[in-house]
Amino acid sequence: MRVLQIAGVESEAELPFAAVQQLCAPIMGRVSRLAGPQRSALAVAFGFSAGEPPDQFLVGMAALSLLADTAQDGPLLCVVDDVQWLDQGSAQALAFAARRLLAEPVALVFVTRQDSSYLQGLPELVVGGLPDEDARALLASVLAGPLDERVRDRIIAETRGNPLALLALPRRLTLAGLAGGFGEPDLPRLSGWTHESFQRRYEALPDVSRRLLLLAAAEPTGDPGLLWRAAAHLGIDAGAADEAQYDGLLDIGVRVAFYHPLVRTVVYQTASARERRAAHRALAEATDAAVDPDRRAWHLAHATRGPDDAAAAELEVSADRAQARGGLAAAAAFLDKSAALTADPALRSARSLAAAQATALVGGFDAALRLVAAAEFGPLDDRQRALASLLRGQVALLAQRGRDAPPLLIEAARQFASSDPTMARDTYLEALSAALFAGRLAVGGVSGVVIAAGAAPPAAQPPRTADLLLDGLVAVLTGDSSSGLPQLRRALGTLLAGDASVAEGQRWLWVACHAAILTWDHEAWQTLAARQLGLARDTGALAALPVALNSLSAAISWTGDFEASAELITEADAIVQALGGSLPPYAALPIAAWQGREAEARQLAEASHDGAVARGEGMGLASIEWATALLCNGLGRYADALSAAQRANEHPEELWSTFILPELAEAAARSGQRHVAAEAADQLSGIASGAGTEWALAARACARALAAEGAAAEGLYLEAVERFSRTRLRPALARAQLLYGEWLRRQRRRSEAREQLRSAYDMLTQMRMDGFAERARRELEATGEHARRRNAGTVHDLTPQERQIARLAARGATNADIASQLFISAHTVAYHLTKVFAKLGVSSRGQLAEALARLRSSAEPARSLRLEAADDASAPARGRHCAHDAHRCGVPLVGGPGTGLVPECPGPVGPCLQRWPVLPHRGAA
Repeated sequence: MRVLQIAGVESEAELPFAAVQQLCAPIMGRVSRLAGPQRSALAVAFGFSAGEPPDQFLVGMAALSLLADTAQDGPLLCVVDDVQWLDQGSAQALAFAARRLLAEPVALVFVTRQDSSYLQGLPELVVGGLPDEDARALLASVLAGPLDERVRDRIIAETRGNPLALLALPRRLTLAGLAGGFGEPDLPRLSGWTHESFQRRYEALPDVSRRLLLLAAAEPTGDPGLLWRAAAHLGIDAGAADEAQYDGLLDIGVRVAFYHPLVRTVVYQTASARERRAAHRALAEATDAAVDPDRRAWHLAHATRGPDDAAAAELEVSADRAQARGGLAAAAAFLDKSAALTADPALRSARSLAAAQATALVGGFDAALRLVAAAEFGPLDDRQRALASLLRGQVALLAQRGRDAPPLLIEAARQFASSDPTMARDTYLEALSAALFAGRLAVGGVSGVVIAAGAAPPAAQPPRTADLLLDGLVAVLTGDSSSGLPQLRRALGTLLAGDASVAEGQRWLWVACHAAILTWDHEAWQTLAARQLGLARDTGALAALPVALNSLSAAISWTGDFEASAELITEADAIVQALGGSLPPYAALPIAAWQGREAEARQLAEASHDGAVARGEGMGLASIEWATALLCNGLGRYADALSAAQRANEHPEELWSTFILPELAEAAARSGQRHVAAEAADQLSGIASGAGTEWALAARACARALAAEGAAAEGLYLEAVERFSRTRLRPALARAQLLYGEWLRRQRRRSEAREQLRSAYDMLTQMRMDGFAERARRELEATGEHARRRNAGTVHDLTPQERQIARLAARGATNADIASQLFISAHTVAYHLTKVFAKLGVSSRGQLAEALARLRSSAEPARSLRLEAADDASAPARGRHCAHDAHRCGVPLVGGPGTGLVPECPGPVGPCLQRWPVLPHRGAA
């Protein structure tokens, strides 16, 4: 195996991506073979070029691709020693790469003497001492003379089988001690002896050799030229290395290397503070400021005893460079040190605030609050005090998901009002977003935040997307839908048209998706969720990617394409696992409920509930209650559905009324509580009238039909079926037909009932909505028609990730393209495709499309999509394009212009625009 080996160094623990760069340095000749975004991420992270700061996980993905490419020449072993001293960016990136290893002939071995949060969940081997027999053999191998049995037993016991201690022991004991134990009758316990042994050997060296060792310990790159230049500044000549090399502590050859990483630690920690400062000063003077300014600034900072404005200023510049390279953790460390070295109180407070902001972004919440407190001790102007309050609120939001954040953010927004109205409005919107997410669990409640946000400074003209979202949400949540909904629609229109900046999209798309739900606009919801996912993919923001994937999965589930939804959830779970975190199963739970998988749904609900309470996620509780009502309505347990829906409907501020009220109306009507159904229908009518979409008006008609009596109900059922048929909401359409069919059967109109129930049963079966399908089957049998239980065909043998890879490959994507989109390596793609070929019985990529189409056709009726001539002047050469999605993706259609049938739409941002064939378009045959 080829071996790449690096070690973390205590004095370099904050230089951005230093360890990743060190690991990849010998193989950087292959970097040109990486996909563009990954190649750019490494170039920016390593300081080779300027660009947008890369996400540390994208750097990890690029490192993995580089290692996997290198491993094509033979197996590769990467050893990362002393992980506890890696810079944070490198630790996160390399741990991410390790979690994405599957089929690559690459082994990543991390060695650490402390628990590391970055490595949690990876296979772990705790290295203990050697067994007694092996320890005795090892000890015997380094002893030339006799050893008393009792002394040997004591040594074996007290070294606990530590091989380094056993090998070095002869240097510690005298011959008399070895022979009979008489030389050292008070031999101390040896549990910390290895450290002490190196320390004694270091202290026994001549002063000039100790100073050379300290220079080597403080300079982690192993560059002998730099070491000797620094030694010259201290008047150390080459002879100083003789003693250290003879004693087996240091080797100076092509590289500078210690006998053992522990030697470096012992040397650096044993030296006095004055000696360490002198070593760092010499290294700073020996480092070329033009070639490596950040390392020079870091050495200067460690060489400084008290305040030093020049060193502080250099560190501030280094922080800017680190941030530009994506090294937020390094930027935070540089700024923290810069603030500590700053004499001027006002400037020190400003730098502390900047350090707090960077520290919060990398998850150092306690440290960020400490820096905010330090900043507040100094003189701050009004805007800086508002920024301090904002940071406290943002830390609360990031750490606790919203419970304590709203009042802190409101206070910050009020402080910004006079000095920066735009910042005030953005902070009010952030507070409102946090309150909506926390819902019933928000400190002070949502209503207080809404009232406070209503007092925000007026928006500048023309209003920004954030302004429209803020004013629209405040109006809707205070009951003024007539003015609020148009503002929300304008905000959605701006985002759909692509007029908002990338920064606006990244910041507000989550809120915009919920605004789309409030306005009952499924087209906007799904398109904006796809846009959110596209931004996360394009910018390499892997931390934001799972949220975007789950958001899109939720939107797609309303179309009945549960396989596509499951694929997105599987991808999100894989990324979360690779990031070393966890994500509540809020997206998986509704799919289990839609499809009537009771045991799974209840397990997911129970697993989610306590976590939602602990994290202050009221919206999570609402989603659990809605999914429970949905599940129980499908299973015909209407009393349970009614109870869950009523609990959820007590908190309409959690934005789930769109989903809750239809479930409440159905459960109440089927439970014989027609007055409750009528109240739900009245609530829904007021909301739907303002929204005016087909979804809203269809849901209103269905709810009113459930509450109505006699002939009035039929017209409403027909309206609901007609309106739902104009949307992509196939589950809602099938349920409307089921309800209408049930009503017709109760009116003894069996022939007409069969028509509705048969159509509903076919769709529900195709979508594997088993609970509702069973309801339809029983109703059909009650009409006198035998309905055979059947399962919809699906690609059972393929996992969700295999299905996703198969579809991408069938569209012509290369392994590298697929790997880049799914954040896995090309080797892993090839591994999955091998399994796909075997399961589908195909031998080439060219056969995949036909095999997948054959499987789909066994489960779904053929559908066609409407084609339109491209009317986008910016893309005249595209020919005919898919007009199925709301914003027209403009992608050339498979099959060519004028074919009339579209097997697939290979959209640019993933499965959201790739599976339209299973979704009927307005006016489609």
